[in-house]
Amino acid sequence: MIQPPSRRAALLLLACAAWPARASEDADRARRALEKGEIRPLDEILRAARAAVPGDVVAVDLKRDDGQWLYKLRILGADGKRRSVKVDAGSLKILDEDDDD
Repeated sequence: MIQPPSRRAALLLLACAAWPARASEDADRARRALEKGEIRPLDEILRAARAAVPGDVVAVDLKRDDGQWLYKLRILGADGKRRSVKVDAGSLKILDEDDDD
């Protein structure tokens, strides 16, 4: 029997479908940064972000800003509110969090 996808899997599929054509380039850039030790693995980033703001991660964006790698995550809380969280991709330090709504 085929099971319906979980909410998290469905959100991931939705996020992947919405990626721009540059997604492959972005993935290569992230992979190179990880291999060089400039950023931490995504599962560690997600764990740190969820510890600061519990909920389901619905979007992830990796950027390089003034020589620093940053992850910006959007998290949907159990209360239905969306929050943005910025995480230093190298140290896992939470740099900023705020409500999107």
